[in-house]
Amino acid sequence: MFLENAKKGWIEVICGSMFSGKTEELIRRLRRAQFANMKVEIYKPAIDIRYSEDEVVSHDLHSIPSTPIDSPASMLLLSSDVDVVGIDEAQFFDDTIVEVAQTLADRGIRVIIAGLDTDFTGKPFGPMPALMAVAEDVQKVHAICVKCGSIANHSHRLSASDQLVVLGEKDTYEPLCRHCFNEATRQTEAGPRPQED
Repeated sequence: MFLENAKKGWIEVICGSMFSGKTEELIRRLRRAQFANMKVEIYKPAIDIRYSEDEVVSHDLHSIPSTPIDSPASMLLLSSDVDVVGIDEAQFFDDTIVEVAQTLADRGIRVIIAGLDTDFTGKPFGPMPALMAVAEDVQKVHAICVKCGSIANHSHRLSASDQLVVLGEKDTYEPLCRHCFNEATRQTEAGPRPQED
């Protein structure tokens, strides 16, 4: 028998480089759901304490209360009787987040996920490609290149660290377009020029 009021779940992914407005868009969608009297739960990786330990905070300091978690599986336990689940910085979770997001959507929950689509080397970041593949809706947002003003889709790391996960802000990363990112990468790989005597 068809139930007209049956909940229908789906997955939305908001992706892009740093400073592109991913978290801002996530917060906007979650606030609209709250305004519509929907029950909303928001999660973020416990390692992300840049602005707050228990809030999702955008770079322009808009915030929304969240629950920090270490494992995506925690969402399955904490998300009973909700309409919408928001997940920020999804690239920091392991690949189990893909199955968790699908399970939540199959339960009739709207799942809204924000994350970096590429890492500081320009390669696909963690579970984000798989999340985009299973999502009903994917929105790629862009920053502005700080070098030339074009559309930026890369998060260029300013520090010398080669670790995959380095939390930081404008002192650690800058948004660059493809051309400026490639140029900056070539300069980094070439190393500093020897000084003339």
